[in-house]
Order: sequence, then C-alpha cells, then structure tokens
Amino acid sequence: MEEIRIIDTTLRDGNTSLWAHNMTTGMMHPVLRYMDQAGFEGMEFFVSGRFKKVVREQRDNPWDWVRYGQKEIKHTRLRYHGGLSSGFTLTPACIPRLIIERMVHYGITLTRLSDPWNDYDELSKEVAELNTLGMESVVNIIYSISPRHTDEYYARKTREAAAMKPYRVCFKDVGGMLTPDRTRTLARLVLDNAADVPVEFHAHCNNGLAPFNILEAVRQGIRIVHTSVPPLANGSAQPSIFNVARNLRALGYKPMVNEKVLEPVEKHFRRIANEEGLPIGAPREYDETWYRHQVPGGMISNLRHQLKMLGKEDQMQAVLEEIVRVRAELGYPIMVTPFAQFVGSQAAINVMTGERYKEVTDQVIQYALGLWGKEGAQYMEPEVKAKILNRPRAREMEKFEVPDVSLEEVRKKYGGPSLSDEELLLRYYAGPEFVDALKTAPRRKEYLDARKPLVKLIEALVNRRDAGYFYIRKDDFTLSAGRSR
Repeated sequence: MEEIRIIDTTLRDGNTSLWAHNMTTGMMHPVLRYMDQAGFEGMEFFVSGRFKKVVREQRDNPWDWVRYGQKEIKHTRLRYHGGLSSGFTLTPACIPRLIIERMVHYGITLTRLSDPWNDYDELSKEVAELNTLGMESVVNIIYSISPRHTDEYYARKTREAAAMKPYRVCFKDVGGMLTPDRTRTLARLVLDNAADVPVEFHAHCNNGLAPFNILEAVRQGIRIVHTSVPPLANGSAQPSIFNVARNLRALGYKPMVNEKVLEPVEKHFRRIANEEGLPIGAPREYDETWYRHQVPGGMISNLRHQLKMLGKEDQMQAVLEEIVRVRAELGYPIMVTPFAQFVGSQAAINVMTGERYKEVTDQVIQYALGLWGKEGAQYMEPEVKAKILNRPRAREMEKFEVPDVSLEEVRKKYGGPSLSDEELLLRYYAGPEFVDALKTAPRRKEYLDARKPLVKLIEALVNRRDAGYFYIRKDDFTLSAGRSR
C-alpha cells in the first residue's frame, strides 16, 4: 500500500478560515500532545495575522502560543505560514524578517508562502533570503480561473517554481474552485513539471468538492495532502482528516495518521465551539455561481455583514456581479489576499456611489501604479487604469516608496534599545497602548482536557489560591474538598 503523508492545518487554517483567529492559547495547548502523537508529517502552527487579534481582542500574548508549541511538540515538524512580504499594507522589510528570525529561534524552520500573482521571479528573492535566515520554503502554486489561467500557464508556473529548488511546491486551491476533472488534469500536469521537487495538495471546501479533489490528486500521484480536525474542518477550511483517511484506505492507500489519537482533539474543540458560540465546520452544497465571482467564503460573510451595517444588505447580489466586472478590468488577479479584498472593496464602493470608479481606494491606486506587482499595471484595461490614475491622490502616490527604515529606527520609535524583539513586534502590529494594557489583563482562561475532565478539573481547582472549599455535583455524583489549615 502506498503511503500518503498528512499535513495538519487545524490550528492555522482551520482557526483562520472558520474561527477568524478566535482560538485562544488556552483553547489550543491542552490538545497539543495528542496531535503530536497522530503521525502528522507536519502541522501548520502560526501566522503573523494573529499578533493584532490576540493582543487587542483576546488580551493575551501570542508568543505564548509559539512557546507552547516548542515545549509540547516533539515528533511533528511545525510550520509557519507566510514569508517576507506583507498582506494588506506595505511594511518595512525589517519587520517580517524579524518574525522569521523569532520563528527559527523557537525551532520553526519551515514555512508555506505565496506570491499572489504566482510571480516566481519575485518570490525567488524571498525564498533565497528565507534560506539565509534558516527557514525552508514550501512554495504555493495558486489555482485560479480566468482566460489567463490556462493549462500552459500552470505548466510554466510549476517549472518556474521548481527551478527555485524549494523544499516543496504546493498546488493550492484557496477558493475551493477545483473540480475533480480539473484536478485530474492539473495535478498530473503539476507533477510532470515539478521535476524532482515533491508536491503537496492544499484545498478549501468552499464549494463542497475538496474531499473529492484530494482523492483525485492522490490518484494522479500526489502523496502529501492537507487536512484538518473537525470541527475546524470543512466549511471554508480543509477536508476532515477522518473522512480523508477513511476514503484513502477504501481506495487502497495507507494514510500515515492515527485517527484514534485525534478523537479527544475533536471532542475538545467541539465542546469549546458550543461553549463559546464558535462555528462548527460542515460540508457545503455545490454552488455553480461561485465560479463567476470567486470570492473566498470568509470574505463573502464579511461583505454581507458590512452591507447590513450600512442598511444595504439588499445590494449584495449587485456587489457580487460588480466584483466579476472589476476583476476582469483589473486584469484577472487571483482572488487571494490582498487582491480579493482590493476587488471586493472597490466593487462595493462602485455600487454604493452609483458611479463606477468615482471613488477609489488607496490600495487600488497602488495596484494600478504597479506597487502590488507589475502584472497589476500591465494587464489592467487601459481606460479603467487611466480613470483610476487621473486624480490628485494618484499623483501624490506616484512618489510613494515603501519606507526603507532600519530595525534600530523602528525599535527607537516603539520603545528604545531595551525593547525585546518580541515586544517590538507586538507593539508594531497591535499598537503600544494595547501591549501596555496586557499588564492589567485578566488571567488567561484555560480549558480542560477533554480526555480526563474530572482529573483536570480537580488539578485546576487545587492550583487556585483564591478559594478554600470546593463542592462538585453532577447527577448522583458529589465531591467536596477543603484546604487544611
């Protein structure tokens, strides 16, 4: 039986796609030792997008998450997600470089990263620099649908990605738009053009087809696939490890995972989802309209919420139709971060104002100027590009350059030479006032291990110093305890 290796995405993509980074360190760390025993080849574990969310909303230190990983995970290679480029803003290069240095310090020496244009001339520089910092790279080849994204395009892009000699390449369907037929064609094509570079497969379940597509990718020869543990699977995340492993065995393959060990993990996160009102990922129905707008699932819910707040929820369909037009006019960018947000925001503005491109976001101006990649300026419709750039704000931004400030300058701005690297990054992303507020933040909420809840409960109570007597009752069982004086 041929072995299929598994990369787990529960704590990174599952948490991002389904729980919007609302998993806390207290929710996460009780299950780490179980996940480490499951046989995963790797676990995606951290992304810089957590810094702001965790500090500002959870009032916690995100570095504790990383430290728990270093302490608890002994048998599984942890992965960072991202590289040296930024998501929504043009960030000084010293900041993402410092993040990578800290990740390597904690033993996280592998990352998966993309260029949103699949531009490997640009990404090759990033991969080379990451290597010098001690970080190996899994390079994404992002799937998209447009007149530009043909079979020849993907054959060429795979050769370009493989020529960098990364640790691996990953055929990535972030929008959940692959079909089994298209997977059959492109998985084989990617393998044939990747030379001796191993290939992974990563797919989202936005349109209900990813569990089928994983099986088709394996049939074509891909031997490393990404899954997640429910309830942080399905929905807009990756397929369930339980479903994928069962189906792989039915097809005669040997998935290298022990699902039995993961049962307490599923139970733990389901209980937390119910307690905290967090989403439970479920299989989705197929939706043919998805292939027109290609908007990621999480972004659709966010757009709907924003329109509702403006009292314009009835305009949702008009915005989706406008997204199709804006994407074509901007040269068919792949609908991933940050381009999906650029396109969606501009489409909403066009609908709300009633005049197309009357008002334009700074990001779309930067896009037209080529600041977000040369393809943006190169493939835009000329009339639209001219309309975007024919305004005073565009002329101001022509002179814009990404600030080339040193780490010493950033450190001086946020606290001086005594400021640690980790606190500097928190202050940069979350803001000094929110980092200062951590000093008076309440104690982190801890969540009991699902496997031995009573034992863990008693341990937690014993460790509390603010109570001298405990009384526990459940059905016919009672337990009382007090401290001796």
